[in-house]
Amino acid sequence: MEQTKLYVLPQLSFGYKDLEPYISEQQLMIHHQKHHQAYVTGANNTLQKMDKARKENTDFDVKATFKELSFNVSGHLLHSLFWQNLAPPSKSEQEPDGAIRESIEREFGGFARFKKEFSSAAQSVEGSGWAAISWCKETNRPLLTQIEKHNMNAYSSYRILMVLDVFEHAYYLDYKNDRAKFIEAFWKIVNWEGVNRRLHEIQK
Repeated sequence: MEQTKLYVLPQLSFGYKDLEPYISEQQLMIHHQKHHQAYVTGANNTLQKMDKARKENTDFDVKATFKELSFNVSGHLLHSLFWQNLAPPSKSEQEPDGAIRESIEREFGGFARFKKEFSSAAQSVEGSGWAAISWCKETNRPLLTQIEKHNMNAYSSYRILMVLDVFEHAYYLDYKNDRAKFIEAFWKIVNWEGVNRRLHEIQK
């Protein structure tokens, strides 16, 4: 069997201090280097365990292994997208423009309504999880969803445009247990240019 290509922790497009005062250097560093890295390591360990079993023609617990792999791979993919959703305050627009702005206004009636619904999704997701907005090519409209834990409780095959991580590991050093305050801070550092770029790629 060929050597399995493994997952790699992505580098950030900004420095650890660059999101201050909304996300501190220490918070961002721990989130990226410790928590995200843990999902990368977990996914790679599971792949290697599966490869070993297949090479030796031995059995493994399929249900538990696939669940573990799904959790870690989803954590890796969602975090990778989350970093792309962020930009230093000096480069972040308070509101979107272009195609994503037009889509939001058509779907929600305005940015204020979209921001309210997205924030509510992030605030109310049960336990640890994510708020996400995806794009449905069939209906040509954006759809909001909640993702519990890392399990992709999303619209199957729909491309995600933007996510917000509301696991406590994303904000506990800066905001303690005040998730709402972290959600409000998120809107100050959104990389709308990146969201627009993903939408353009989907619509091509």
